[in-house]
Amino acid sequence: MASKTSLSLWDNFKQIGVAVVLALLIKTSIVEAYKIPSQSMEDTLLVGDFLLANKFVYGARLPFVGWRLPAIDEPKPGDVIIFIFPRDGVTKYIKRCVAVAGDTVLIKDKKLFVNGKRFEDPEKSKFVKTRIEPRGPGGTDSPDNFGPFIVPPGHYFMMGDNRDNSYDSRWWGPVPRQNILGEAMIIHWSWDDEVHPSGEVKISDPLSVPRLFVHNAIYFFEKVRWGRLFTVVS
Repeated sequence: MASKTSLSLWDNFKQIGVAVVLALLIKTSIVEAYKIPSQSMEDTLLVGDFLLANKFVYGARLPFVGWRLPAIDEPKPGDVIIFIFPRDGVTKYIKRCVAVAGDTVLIKDKKLFVNGKRFEDPEKSKFVKTRIEPRGPGGTDSPDNFGPFIVPPGHYFMMGDNRDNSYDSRWWGPVPRQNILGEAMIIHWSWDDEVHPSGEVKISDPLSVPRLFVHNAIYFFEKVRWGRLFTVVS
């Protein structure tokens, strides 16, 4: 007969196991956290913003088996989307969808047109270069003069809101539907490391970790972008 101690340990193990499985299901199928690593979506999203992404809306992929649940909605122009970079199949990117399958994309002197109509620049988008890059020899595309390009079936055309500083579909093509992970929902945390920059952590310097901790604790209230917390991404 099993002892009370062994039964108690087994019950605790089962509870922990259930909690881990539920956490994995939520992370992989419903909501996932994502950190903004680059400037490509400024000023809509800033480096150091931490997002929650809705993975359920576009059809969540179940863990272990790889099956995909039915989508509630399909990506549409204007959505800020997290997806797997088509070139390596691993890296997670975040951009704004500007066109869907069958749409014709044309960029003329930095102005974006979709199906012949001006696609209005997002409220917080920006251009950091005053010079307009012309087409190359033979009329080849440039970031500022691109297309017309027809988005193929099952694909989406993505662009960063920081139009002059974004590595996006103008460079590497449209994103296949199966690469799309979710829609950005809300900024739950935002940390500005350019304010009193943190020191580098080095394996050769054991004291670099406590120094970093103390530094960030001292400047904590200045480094947090309080006004961005819990703002909806749009």
